[in-house]
Amino acid sequence: MKRLLILLFAGLAATMQAQEFHCTVTVNSDQIEGSNKQVFQTLKTSIEEFINQNKWTSFQFMEQEKIECQMLIVVKAVEDNLFTCEMTLQSRRPVWGSNYSTPLVNFQDKNFNFTYQEYDQIVYQQNQFSTNLTAMLAYYCYLMIGYDQDSFQRLGGTPFFLICEEIVNACQSASMGNTEQKGWLAFDSNRNRYALVNNLIDEAFKPLRQYYYQYHRLGLDVMADNVNNGRAAIAEGMDVLKEANRARPATYIVSTFLDAKADEIVSIFEQGTADEKKKVYDLLMAIDPTRQNTYDRINK
Repeated sequence: MKRLLILLFAGLAATMQAQEFHCTVTVNSDQIEGSNKQVFQTLKTSIEEFINQNKWTSFQFMEQEKIECQMLIVVKAVEDNLFTCEMTLQSRRPVWGSNYSTPLVNFQDKNFNFTYQEYDQIVYQQNQFSTNLTAMLAYYCYLMIGYDQDSFQRLGGTPFFLICEEIVNACQSASMGNTEQKGWLAFDSNRNRYALVNNLIDEAFKPLRQYYYQYHRLGLDVMADNVNNGRAAIAEGMDVLKEANRARPATYIVSTFLDAKADEIVSIFEQGTADEKKKVYDLLMAIDPTRQNTYDRINK
């Protein structure tokens, strides 16, 4: 795959403007009183430019290979330039031989809090902490790239998840107020930025990460040529979800997989064999019973 080859000449990377993302950002400020909303438009533009115009890797992405993503930032409060927000992030990548794009990331960050003044520069330099907004955006960019690479190569996302870990460590030791530190701390929550990257680099969850390759390259990407073989590959490897959940119930990495994939899995196995339907339905209900209404569609 072209996207997995490191460019041989650094100069070529500088002249080729095929960055990794095509990201659309929405900043919702409906909860904020006042008629002057220019700062929110400026924030939206700055974040989009930061994500889309930075070169995050040494890979060369073709235009059609760019990671499509949407970021929705809901501003809850602004006081003394401190923005208290929630953020929802979704990303996807194309499936070979089709017009379909498969979801890879579907996260909600309820502590997307940062200090910002209009026209503040958002500039990221690896191994250096500048602002919490910059750190969070860089973290999520590398996270999306990591998931994308895991879907093309077994454990291909590891270098990018390790950068996420570096960002987490830097933010834990940075001088920030309590509001901005939320999400980075080890014991703050088991569903935060720290917890997710901790799962992703944990040896115990390597089989689940390897399943991303089986699910996408040996499953979805095969379906254009043979639907049955692709579906069988996805069903065959799904036991790793049960094993991961049994080892650590309600772990974040399993729930984030299902947050992104639940509806897609249902669509795939609605047309499955009776054995596939039973296996997949029973497994999903065992580890994620809160989505029973969704999973019941498999058997209709």
